[in-house]
Amino acid sequence: MNRKPVIGLALGSGSARGWAHIGVIRALEQAGIKPDLVCGASIGAVVGAAYALGELDRFEQWARGLTGRTVFSFMDFKLAGGMLKGERVIEFFRSRFSDRPIEALDMPFAAVATGLHSGSEVWLRTGSTADAVRASMALPGLFTPAQREGRLLVDGGLVNPVPVSLARAMGADIVIAVDLNADILGRHLRKPGANGAAKPPVEVPEDDEETAGWLDRLQDGFASLLPPPGPARGPTPALREGVLGSVNSMQVRITRSRMAGDPPEVMIAPQLAHLGLMDFYRAEEAIAEGQRAAEKTLPFLQQLGLGAA
Repeated sequence: MNRKPVIGLALGSGSARGWAHIGVIRALEQAGIKPDLVCGASIGAVVGAAYALGELDRFEQWARGLTGRTVFSFMDFKLAGGMLKGERVIEFFRSRFSDRPIEALDMPFAAVATGLHSGSEVWLRTGSTADAVRASMALPGLFTPAQREGRLLVDGGLVNPVPVSLARAMGADIVIAVDLNADILGRHLRKPGANGAAKPPVEVPEDDEETAGWLDRLQDGFASLLPPPGPARGPTPALREGVLGSVNSMQVRITRSRMAGDPPEVMIAPQLAHLGLMDFYRAEEAIAEGQRAAEKTLPFLQQLGLGAA
């Protein structure tokens, strides 16, 4: 008797582009494809946790309602360095969505984090779901590291941006992976305008002065970590051009390397490079693109025997 294949969903890192994961899940569900397990890195862990908790409907409603001002309200700065503690985001998650232990979720779930001192890949498969999410999304230079069992953990996207290997370790026979960074190389750089001036890559609502001020503050925090400008180097790179642009490029190359050794059966790659790091208020756009990208793969998924013919 043939066993039904176990379907795993591996949700990748990508900051605000991560709302596309919601659209991917919606497209799969509408096609009659129900993953048996889910894992994620960074924002992929956030959406994956909401899905495994059975809270995706409420989570999507909340994401679609975000504005620049509400995103700003979650920012809890440390006194120095312009970094975020991340506690306000997680406390909101705990208060609005149930924080059950990972072992008690409706669907098997795991998150990827990175050991800060060792650089090792850490799979979080037990304990508080919210704590696992907090560790997985702790992007260095933006969020402070998370503490777990005496270790400092940071963003899982640094070592495994699209955690196919984790999905396989959880028992998946067929892995559907979502790569949010496939089209990101070079797109994070500012593009010159008609007069040669640089255009800001992140759109900020014109009436949202608090959000604009927060971005400036975050920019200053990153600038303090970079070497001073000099005649040979030119001006200090902007936040999104410098540190985070480097992180984006690194994640793309790590993903390509890992996919070569352990490719998923299906790769879904939403085209959202134009979304900025903190454009979480553009959920409508990201969700729609995630659904569109997933729908393009449905014929192949049907060839694998998944969903309606």
